[in-house]
Amino acid sequence: MSDTTIQNMLTVSASPHKRTGDTTRGIMLDVIIAMLPALVLSVVLFGPRALVVTLVSVAFCVLFEFLSRKAMKRENTVGDLSAVVTGMLLAFNLPSTMPLWMVIIGDAVAIIVVKQFFGGIGQNFVNPALVGRIVLMASFPVAISDYPAPFAWKIGAVDAVTTATPLAQFTGIYGAENIKNAINATDLPTLANMFFGVRGGCLGETCAAALLLGFLYLLIRRVISPTIPFVYIGTVAVIMLIAGKGNLMFVGYQLLAGGLLLGAIFMATDYTTSPVSFKGKIIYAVGCGVITSLIRIFGSLPEGVSFSIILMNILVPHIEHLTTPKPFGTVKQKKQKGEAK
Repeated sequence: MSDTTIQNMLTVSASPHKRTGDTTRGIMLDVIIAMLPALVLSVVLFGPRALVVTLVSVAFCVLFEFLSRKAMKRENTVGDLSAVVTGMLLAFNLPSTMPLWMVIIGDAVAIIVVKQFFGGIGQNFVNPALVGRIVLMASFPVAISDYPAPFAWKIGAVDAVTTATPLAQFTGIYGAENIKNAINATDLPTLANMFFGVRGGCLGETCAAALLLGFLYLLIRRVISPTIPFVYIGTVAVIMLIAGKGNLMFVGYQLLAGGLLLGAIFMATDYTTSPVSFKGKIIYAVGCGVITSLIRIFGSLPEGVSFSIILMNILVPHIEHLTTPKPFGTVKQKKQKGEAK
């Protein structure tokens, strides 16, 4: 037996030792495929402008990644498709009426500032697409809340026909003495329309059916774990059941409205900005659910998904530190008598 063979046999490396054929490009491609149903439905509901916003967002995210990697003299990572995913997610968090130059500003913030300034994929500590959306929300609040009514594009009235999101309509319902009567008195879409996306909202958040189809695909492909989405959505459901005084219709609207499903499935599960351990995922997801619910009930904004995920992203290193399992065989050292605490 040669010395090289013996050396290879005796090589020891840190765990985990299991190898798979998964690559960043393959994982990102699966995420893109999972988002396609929501993209198709957004075009059906809000017209070709939805596709234009998405394509522009993707194109400039890729361009900004290419240029920033060139300027920083780093290996170019455009081929891993992560910039495409960021571009799609940012577009999914915007209305179809969003001016394209504003979309490009959001792309620049997401890719250059949040992602590349911190070293690129795997180094950012918050979700780039969500930070891009929050910057646009703070800078252009009127434009980002200009939601066209579903199918308005078919009658050529996209600019004239706008609608409030269901969560905005819920402002007067929180704390109502009779939740059921308050819901019936409000001109809300039916729960069936909510499920199929026939309501106002951002491109990728309206059609729950399309998002759940994408979620199923990601689970089958084992791209994500169901822990974070289930716990996140479940936490919101429990809190809203209490806030809604046991009214299941109230809970249904809360789960289907806003960007809860989009955030729980596609953004809270981001590998870089979410915990690795099972306990960490539980804590992280519960935190997202609690903050989302509190903002919706008590905040001045109708929606809280973006802020809740960003805040919990920031806490992930601390969550990881508290929930990291101890190595097998580790014995906790006892403090000697008189040792300083």
